Amino acid sequence: MSETTKSRILSCLKGLAVGDAIGKQTETLSFEKIKEWYPNCINGFEGKLGTIMPRYIDRHYEWKFGETTDDTEQTIAVAESIIEEGTVSHSKIGEKLMLCKKSNRPTLQLGKFQQLRDVNRVVYDGDGCGAAMRVAPIGIIHSSDKLHEIVSDVFECCIPTHGSQLAICAAASIAGAVSAAIDGKSIENIFEIALKANIESEKYRKSNEDLKYCEALMHMYQDLSSRSEIDINYLNENYFPKTTINIVPLSIVIALITKSAEKSTLLAANLGGDSDSVASMSSAIAGAISPDTVNNKWYDSVRAVNENNLIELGERLYLLRH
Repeated sequence: MSETTKSRILSCLKGLAVGDAIGKQTETLSFEKIKEWYPNCINGFEGKLGTIMPRYIDRHYEWKFGETTDDTEQTIAVAESIIEEGTVSHSKIGEKLMLCKKSNRPTLQLGKFQQLRDVNRVVYDGDGCGAAMRVAPIGIIHSSDKLHEIVSDVFECCIPTHGSQLAICAAASIAGAVSAAIDGKSIENIFEIALKANIESEKYRKSNEDLKYCEALMHMYQDLSSRSEIDINYLNENYFPKTTINIVPLSIVIALITKSAEKSTLLAANLGGDSDSVASMSSAIAGAISPDTVNNKWYDSVRAVNENNLIELGERLYLLRH
């Protein structure tokens, strides 16, 4: 493997963490409400790093500027489990998820998992994007011609907390996109591999949804890629990221259109909704597509606030890629 591959892997993880931290500033806010909190929009970190964001003061968790969320925490958990085990095992991932401390309230899938204290647990429900947000390491360790292995490992990664077809398909498409981007595939090929991974993963669970994930992904890509530019107002009106059926396809599509981790991050952060997950997943893919589009000053800030070991993990995952 080349240094280019390694650079794409590290930029994928940097983009993921940066998108997560910047996107957190507007998570759950409506497009209109963002202007009330951030009149000049989101242009980076809109407060002193390491201090509590005003909108989170006296909340159940007081998030800080520059702090990463469960998106990065669970990605690290998956990466560590792969490195320690040498393979992808839902039980080993379960062990690591049991130690995660962010967004683990009893009403959330991770909180439910932790309350049962069973690392071997397999679920059939859970249709959020909580699995999709953590599967980048699977795309990192597999080249994109190993589609069966990617999808099989994604399933293992999902089932401790997210077992619906929607959640599994969404996660498979993210891992497929990450893998293809690291391989340096064209934008069209990255989309095709993401779509194939999604379709391949449908076999694991039946679906009762009227709209299949693959249809939503194809429609959004065809719609947005046919336009001269991405209009954030149009995204708000048509694809606001509130549910998985919009959140994950939007993450893939804006990465493929902008081909920029920084642009993807800012677009997601200024849109709102599940902004940290969209910014994180899209910037991971875009960072792998174009490593020079990751804002390294932002990443240095994120690393200083969180003291994470993403670079070290990325270097070890690089050695496992096949």
